Amino acid sequence: MGEHAIALNSVKLVRDHFTFGPLDLEIPKGYVTAIVGPNGSGKSTLFRMIMNTIKPQQGNIHVLGEQLGYDNDDELKQNIGHLPEEATTFDYFLKGYDKAAFHAKWFRGWNNDTYQRLLSNLATRDDLQLKKMSKGMRRKFDLSLAMAHHPKLLLLDEPSSGLDPIAWKTMIEVLHQYMENEDHTILMTTHIVDEVKRLADYIVFLIDGQVYGTYEKDELLQSWMTYFIETPAHSTIDIRSIPGYCEHKLVSNGFYEVISSKAFEAEQWLEQQQVNVRSKQLLELDEILLQHVKRARQFAK
Repeated sequence: MGEHAIALNSVKLVRDHFTFGPLDLEIPKGYVTAIVGPNGSGKSTLFRMIMNTIKPQQGNIHVLGEQLGYDNDDELKQNIGHLPEEATTFDYFLKGYDKAAFHAKWFRGWNNDTYQRLLSNLATRDDLQLKKMSKGMRRKFDLSLAMAHHPKLLLLDEPSSGLDPIAWKTMIEVLHQYMENEDHTILMTTHIVDEVKRLADYIVFLIDGQVYGTYEKDELLQSWMTYFIETPAHSTIDIRSIPGYCEHKLVSNGFYEVISSKAFEAEQWLEQQQVNVRSKQLLELDEILLQHVKRARQFAK
């Protein structure tokens, strides 16, 4: 994957009854990486640590080649655009253009033409008080703010929350345009499967504070398969021996439904064993996530 935009080394944080890590994670520069996992798995916690608003109790974090926790943090944030999951509330009384003016003073790379173009492309406005904006309007406004200073790194926490289908498609187009610059990187969290399919190059499974694999998206989506098979009469084949075996269930006498995470190897094995494959079907991302969750929580027992 080459150079890293973000690297976590042995990072651990314990808060109340939740333990994040210890984990190692590398986010490649120049790509879109999607963090997916169940609610409460630490996705927003990860973002807050990258923004250095909460600090891990052990380990270290490097962002854009610099280690967090030193005097350079404010300088580093000049190159980061952050869209948090929840809109801020302390500034509800401000009008949008007032908040934009603050950002323009803070970020040296702020470009008002870019900001106005983003507002126009996303079909939103900044002449209302933030508290009077609809959720979707506020989301589009906040995304415009996050991108107007031309950051090298975008952190997007559930970016499509509150967006209607038209606004969602426009957001996808805006982010694709952003990624035309090979120096740009996006790290995002999302529950929207189609969002991952359209945007992500890599997928990270984060489950209960632990990373359970980083995968190239297309390779991942092509490697998980459900097979509907018929075993030979009086067969002694152990279905659990199928490469990448995850689970199976008996559909009827001699007919099974089997899930494998290694489709190519599984098909070779089935052919060698003279097992009749009646049909097969690729798993969707949410189904793959479910398999990872089952496996992770089984190992955690």
